[in-house]
Amino acid sequence: MMLTLTRLNAASDADFVALLDGTYEHSPWVAERAAAARPFATLAQLKLALARSVREASREEQLALIRAHPELAGKAMVAKSLTAESTNEQNQAGLTACTPEEFARIQQLNADYSAKFGWPFILAVRGPRGQGLPRSEIIATLARRLAGHPDFERAECLRNIHRIAEIRLNDKFGASPALGEQVWDWAEALAVHSDPGFKERGELTVTYLTEAHRACAAQLQQWMLDDCGFDEVSLDAVGNVVGVYHGAEPNAKRLLTGSHYDTVRNGGKYDGRLGIFVPMACVRELRAQRRRLPFGIEVVGFAEEEGQRYKATFLGSGALIKQFDPRWLDQLDADGISMADAMRAAGLPATLRSIASLQRDAAQYLGFVEVHIEQGPVLNEIDLPLGVVSSINGSMRYQCEISGMASHAGTTPMDRRRDAAAAAAELILFVEKRAASVPDVVGTVGMLQVPAGSINVVPGRCLFSLDLRATTNAARDALDADVRAELAALCERRGLSFTLEQTMAADAAPSDPAWQARWEAAVRAQGLPVYRMPSGAGHDAMKLHEAMPQAMLFLRGANAGISHNPLESITADDAQLCVQAFQSLLHNLAEECRP
Repeated sequence: MMLTLTRLNAASDADFVALLDGTYEHSPWVAERAAAARPFATLAQLKLALARSVREASREEQLALIRAHPELAGKAMVAKSLTAESTNEQNQAGLTACTPEEFARIQQLNADYSAKFGWPFILAVRGPRGQGLPRSEIIATLARRLAGHPDFERAECLRNIHRIAEIRLNDKFGASPALGEQVWDWAEALAVHSDPGFKERGELTVTYLTEAHRACAAQLQQWMLDDCGFDEVSLDAVGNVVGVYHGAEPNAKRLLTGSHYDTVRNGGKYDGRLGIFVPMACVRELRAQRRRLPFGIEVVGFAEEEGQRYKATFLGSGALIKQFDPRWLDQLDADGISMADAMRAAGLPATLRSIASLQRDAAQYLGFVEVHIEQGPVLNEIDLPLGVVSSINGSMRYQCEISGMASHAGTTPMDRRRDAAAAAAELILFVEKRAASVPDVVGTVGMLQVPAGSINVVPGRCLFSLDLRATTNAARDALDADVRAELAALCERRGLSFTLEQTMAADAAPSDPAWQARWEAAVRAQGLPVYRMPSGAGHDAMKLHEAMPQAMLFLRGANAGISHNPLESITADDAQLCVQAFQSLLHNLAEECRP
């Protein structure tokens, strides 16, 4: 008989623990401490209470929980002494069918891991979708995490223990995150398209209007039409994929939503794309229910946000608010292909008139909402699958060059050098210290190069990037002014010159209070507490912010929230909650709109 929340809520404390036996390996104390948080309205609420029991435990208790788990393909598996739950998990991952070479490799890695950290390697081997990880991925993950820091690795073990517990609870309750699995499957299927030179290495890279980019656009259009039942699906003049699901009245105002489908080089499968798939899943459900809302839903897969092929970030969303720079059409990529030629090759008109026609009339829209993977570790650290964005950071980006004098490293005295790289290093440390002195302010030098550098030459030139961000324009501008002043001062002191080319300036985009409140209500409907957080990354929402009210919802990322990286990941269960929150927002908005 499947477990229910009603039964669990009504159980005695002892029965509560017994009903959850096996959820956390040989550790009944986790359930004992969570019992006091009853009643639970949702399974997500129960999962959070259990996770918080572990989060609030002592370090020694956390380590005991980790050590209660068996090694993967270890002695307990060979001796067939695993718990029923662990046996099922290791079977699903195929660990009982290892080749002799795989078994030997895992045994050696297990021994090395235990010797370094003092506890067994923990991995939720049923994976983010619950269907089991390939053995090759398990071995690669073990080898990668062996190089980690003990504090980080302890947190990763606990995160995986919570994922193991989540899957076991799903089994107990007969819960299946079907909507989240659909989002996950779409992400996997779209990731088969990647630019040449990356696809061959198994890396995901989709830059503006390449063959892979056009294949992604075609796939999104097909899914919107055939799988989801959108009323209208089109490709616009800059390559945005636009799907419209009409309201009860075809001319009703629309809710605008979406995100981008291009990627950074060697990036992840969910950055941007999650914000397309989640509303697609909502429309698919509405269509299956033959249900129309008092407003339409317009989902846009923005063609470009990352600025990888051309220096034209937010091209897709910017076109909707008439912020397409005519000079972009003449920009050349690394192969000397202009943007205009790339557009024509993709079957787009490449005319300013056609692009100008994409501007949306804000009066015809209720607002813009965007779902996005967090791209950071915060939600992971507090065991929350969803976070509500309070503001998107404003930012300034520069390409910089410091010029000095190249000279012999052996014969030039230290007090006579004009070292461009040393000046850049000094500025980097200033940026780090200055940004850290103010909450929610960040500064980064992500690119650093000494052109034609040599081991025995004092650097005469140094090229570097600057990325300055803050939650308000005032804080951003203050950081910008201080960094530029410091650069001028240190170059004056060192006898150097410099140039700064601003490549982007984006204003901060605070969430509209009413729309933020709608996301907060949608999160509470899942039985989760509301956690408000700024977005350090830029998003398409910050462009639409200039034309209409906007607000964002963040979804927790796996692997400590890493993004712009092949390790970027989500679970089907978190994606399920994200779709449900979007559905709740749509339902509540429909109630608001009814006369």
